[in-house]
Amino acid sequence: MYRLIYPMRTYLIVSGQGEETNVMAADWVTVLSHEPTLIGVAVSPKRYTHRLISKYKEFVISVPSLEMLRDVWIAGTKSGPSKLKEMSITLINSTKIATPSIKEALANIECKVVDARDYGDHTWFVGEIVGYTYKEEAFKNGKPDIMNANFLAHAAWTDFVTFEKRIYKAE
Repeated sequence: MYRLIYPMRTYLIVSGQGEETNVMAADWVTVLSHEPTLIGVAVSPKRYTHRLISKYKEFVISVPSLEMLRDVWIAGTKSGPSKLKEMSITLINSTKIATPSIKEALANIECKVVDARDYGDHTWFVGEIVGYTYKEEAFKNGKPDIMNANFLAHAAWTDFVTFEKRIYKAE
């Protein structure tokens, strides 16, 4: 049962361009390689986002904060670009690709698709990171500021959590 690996960080996946731009919530995102820097996201072929990533061969992984929870919920429960009218996000130009980024996000990771493979009922899109932006106050000294940035994680269907305001050191 895959729910046993939760809670997991949750992300917003931006795909498409212009009037076709769409935002989807996703938990199944992970780093795959340091060199080249590769990241993967699992998307069901039933999703509009799947069509757009397949068409444009690029996507943005936006890192939401707790303050974006309503937008994450809308992105995860509604389909198609019309939901953007209900969301409180601002789409801005990305630095290296045509797919836009989200201004309010703690970070935006711009990816070009280098591989796509089907596994069961999802496609695993592998993207090479070609650009990124981030809020400096959320990533102090090159590390996530878990004390103040309110990084969001998905615990179960309607339940989300942030990280405890304490750091444990392994020694």
